[in-house]
Amino acid sequence: MSLNVFTSFSSPIQKAIQEKGFADPTGAQSGAIPPIMAGKNVLLIAPTATGKTESALLPVLDAVLKTEREPGIKVLYITPLKALNRDMLERLQWWCKRLDLRLGMRHGDTSTREREAQAMVPPDILITTPETLQAILPGKRMRQHLASVRWVIVDEVHELAIDKRGSQLALALERLRYLKESDFQIIGLSATIGSPDKVAKFLVGTERECEIINVSVSRSIE
Repeated sequence: MSLNVFTSFSSPIQKAIQEKGFADPTGAQSGAIPPIMAGKNVLLIAPTATGKTESALLPVLDAVLKTEREPGIKVLYITPLKALNRDMLERLQWWCKRLDLRLGMRHGDTSTREREAQAMVPPDILITTPETLQAILPGKRMRQHLASVRWVIVDEVHELAIDKRGSQLALALERLRYLKESDFQIIGLSATIGSPDKVAKFLVGTERECEIINVSVSRSIE
């Protein structure tokens, strides 16, 4: 493996990367992985098919592997329901299977049996929607599991920022912070947008820092 940001990962991640056939990181991955590994809030703006999902997922999975394994949901992957297609789900499943991490999905059509299973044995990573996150926060067992969240990935954040789901998401994330009595690292994935500062503020709130990354430019806002 050539010297690149992938070499910063632990051995299990590097082995999975090699098995996947990723030789070199994309520009999005080279730009986003270091600040995410440093624990910063990040908004990654990049076109489709530039490896945005792995840009966020791999450093977060690496961090999960490096922490003590305890019960509870560690990662929330939040996406609009229409973006939750079979291809994206299979990609997430592939990585989690290789790394022995439990992946769960929760939305309005999730069966009662699956919901009960998640309440009894929570996944390490939960894929959900803004609406469903709002719905599960009041549940006693799910609140206990969500109190363990340390990383939140928001996919298609450019879509959420411009409609009512964005308000639902912002409120749900503030409720999650209140539940945890602490903050979490948040990473947003976005298509090219005309107002990145506004989307970054939407993503993290007005009083938190967020590093804005695109394929060629990176900077911070305060």
